[in-house]
Amino acid sequence: MPATAPVVAQVAPTAAPPVATPAAPLATPDQRRVYTTADFARFAPKTAYDMLIQVPGFTIRTSNQERGLGQASENVLINGQRIANKSGGAIDELQKVSAGNVERIEVVEAAQLGIAGLSGQVANVIVLMKNKASGQFEWKPDFRAHYARPNLFRGSVSYSGKKGPVDYTFSVKDQAGRGAYGGPVLIFDPAGTNVETRHQIIHSESDHVTMSSKFKLDGPGSSVGNLTLAYTPYWSPFHSDERRERLDGDDRQRSIVQTLAGYYVDLSGDYELTFGPGRLKLIGLRHFEHQPVVTTQLTRFDSGAPTTGLRFGRDSRIGETVGRAEYGWKAGKNDWQLSLERAFNSLDQRGGLFVLSPVGEFEEVPFPEGSGKVQEVRYEAIGTFSRPLGTKLDLQVAAGGEISRLERVDGDLPPRKFFRPKGSITLGWRPAKGWDTSIKLRRRVGQISFYDFLAQPNLSQDRENSGNPDLVPPQSWEIETEVGRELGPWGKTRLKLYAHRIEDIIDIIPIGEDGEAVGNLPNATRFGGEWTSTLLMAPIGWMGAKVDLSFGFENTSVRDPLTHEKRPISGTRDRWAKISFRHDIPGSKIAWGAAASHQHYTKSFYLTEVSRSWEGPVFADLFIEHKDLLGLTVRFTAGNLLNARHRFDRVVYEGRRERDPVAFVQKNNQLIGPIFSLSVRGNF
Repeated sequence: MPATAPVVAQVAPTAAPPVATPAAPLATPDQRRVYTTADFARFAPKTAYDMLIQVPGFTIRTSNQERGLGQASENVLINGQRIANKSGGAIDELQKVSAGNVERIEVVEAAQLGIAGLSGQVANVIVLMKNKASGQFEWKPDFRAHYARPNLFRGSVSYSGKKGPVDYTFSVKDQAGRGAYGGPVLIFDPAGTNVETRHQIIHSESDHVTMSSKFKLDGPGSSVGNLTLAYTPYWSPFHSDERRERLDGDDRQRSIVQTLAGYYVDLSGDYELTFGPGRLKLIGLRHFEHQPVVTTQLTRFDSGAPTTGLRFGRDSRIGETVGRAEYGWKAGKNDWQLSLERAFNSLDQRGGLFVLSPVGEFEEVPFPEGSGKVQEVRYEAIGTFSRPLGTKLDLQVAAGGEISRLERVDGDLPPRKFFRPKGSITLGWRPAKGWDTSIKLRRRVGQISFYDFLAQPNLSQDRENSGNPDLVPPQSWEIETEVGRELGPWGKTRLKLYAHRIEDIIDIIPIGEDGEAVGNLPNATRFGGEWTSTLLMAPIGWMGAKVDLSFGFENTSVRDPLTHEKRPISGTRDRWAKISFRHDIPGSKIAWGAAASHQHYTKSFYLTEVSRSWEGPVFADLFIEHKDLLGLTVRFTAGNLLNARHRFDRVVYEGRRERDPVAFVQKNNQLIGPIFSLSVRGNF
């Protein structure tokens, strides 16, 4: 995106069931942990998603935005099936499924399932759609004490039913957001003198209204099909206003306004049937997006000097078409799957740059590098073999590769063709009762943004990234291991460790004598870990109380293209922590709780500056929930109670940072303020 950095600024039963000592989930002979609806009764869930987020020690992994559809990455299944689309996956579907239609949730080691791509713990939500139609809704407004406009329209409504062999779901969801912060921005010269103070207010609004219809066909025979149609118009304006008071007296006012009003359409479908000795699944997906963005920057001078200004307009059309076939069969203890996929991706961008003339009109200047068309055609073939090696050990091996043709259609460079091997080896081991572990070695091909092939000015930071037609996707060797331990009545704990060696890592690289662009550096490393736990307080007599904990770290290393010294990968999250507490008061319909979180990021390295942006140090909130207020679940949350702030530090150089002196230092320490939110959920 051009123009601006994102504004984060953080954003039932009729009687309460008795709260007793939670029973351990049922364990099957293959050590699947089975949770029934009774295990979640005290939370008064309205949807299947409300149940899933209360599974002890389970961390939801949403689907990676891989190239095409690829192998499964979301660790949630519905009725044993991967939801193969790019419009929300299983998590989005479960938010539309009534809790009354959930039979059970199974947590199982991925290597036992024979589904290519999965590793670690996987939740399989068993849904039995009943003939009686039902719906669910949620309204989630929030309000901020400072700068932001009220967020009144966030929410969703869905209606599901069954007619003969067809299950249907209709839904509308507004993913609305309101972000804002404000306060001083201090500018220092190289000697440390405060030469400028900026009084800044930034606010942004977004509304993504998705209207979707999903149809599931059972039959004929054992065949099953799904069709999803979705249309999403969206609006996302951005405003930044600064009053700049300078030591030299040349005071001024600068404003940046960005308008964005576009839409995207998603159509996806699949059909699975018995074919020969196995099952054949055919999948199709089409995504189209129109994204027009206009960013205008104006600077007005107290001295009466002529107003200066820049405008960048970008009208983009983005397309993706994927066709995929999967064929799986069983031979004794062995599960086999072959998959073939063709994907076509394209970006057609028309960009224009304008300068404000002395008479107050924007006049276009030549900017041919801001327009162009990029496209890629890719073919992938993967074979997957899965089998148990014993009662406690499972193996999965996937191997294959992709070939692709990547080109700038309207340029004078020839198309580039690539062959990239990919695959994985996964072992799942259950050494003893209550223990599970997995290890996965993978060769992965990453994703790239076609926007980086074309020039994208950033008006808020007075910086421009040149287009780079030589950009290629990163590739990596990745090893990951997870170890989980059931703690009986105390809950569950889990540890994940990983190490990645990356080739052609995406970063900022020099272009020519003074330019810079998003490009590839030769290699990088990444290793880290995350510990997650759910601790139940019933063993110490605190009935209905639980604590969820998560702590993680990541260390990265890449060789800087200017200094040739090792440094972290730009802008990566290198440590984080979250603790949340919930107490469902026994014999009542009331629950309350609190949460606190911290995240830290590495610096971002550009050729002419080094910066770090973060918010904190700690976000904390309190909530109180009534689980049956006239049949509704109502929650009130007071957020950011420890006054986490928006922070941004930047060192800008006269030219290249390895050879030129510092021009100025910028420090932001700005108010976000408390955030109050309401959630009203119900069924009909």
